[in-house]
Amino acid sequence: MWPSDLYTIVGRPVLNSAATQSAADVLAAYRSLEPFVRVGIQFAGALLVTMIVLGLLHGYGSKAVQKSRQSPVISAGIGLPSLLVVSALAGTGYFIVDTSIGVFFGIPLVILGATVIPVVLAIGLTAIGRTVASRFGTDRLWIGIVVGALLGGLAGLAVPATVAVAGLAGALGLGASIRVLFGGAGTARPDERTVPPANKI
Repeated sequence: MWPSDLYTIVGRPVLNSAATQSAADVLAAYRSLEPFVRVGIQFAGALLVTMIVLGLLHGYGSKAVQKSRQSPVISAGIGLPSLLVVSALAGTGYFIVDTSIGVFFGIPLVILGATVIPVVLAIGLTAIGRTVASRFGTDRLWIGIVVGALLGGLAGLAVPATVAVAGLAGALGLGASIRVLFGGAGTARPDERTVPPANKI
């Protein structure tokens, strides 16, 4: 039996188990950090990512934040199943990236998750931050960015809280992003709307 035959027989399960073990090790290492260290890491990461995302996608990001605040229930209803699908696709891509089909399917799925998830998290955290800040009399975008990042950082005190905040922010951000993306194809301006026959001149 040649080494290549042995790799064909046991290589893929070993690689898949190694990927699973690597992800588990990363999660265990992060959970072992002191809570205040996790708070600092999550605050800095959320603030940096949000500033980059809204800086690069200022117009689209601002519309998505506003859309999320106007109708959060609809955004969350659309975004939650969509977020589960994107996360599942990214996770599947991560676990098959070392297989024979990983080059064609695994890497694109991982890139999809790595691109979409940070963007929608930034939009969702900013929407939550602006909503909280508006309760105290201020409703500026940069205030929402800071408050949202602060909330994301405070969630680092407990891993379940981090998952809950990330899930809520991701659902709001993805749902609002989808609504803005597909809503742009409609008739947004008043002069483009259909005029009833009785009101025509």
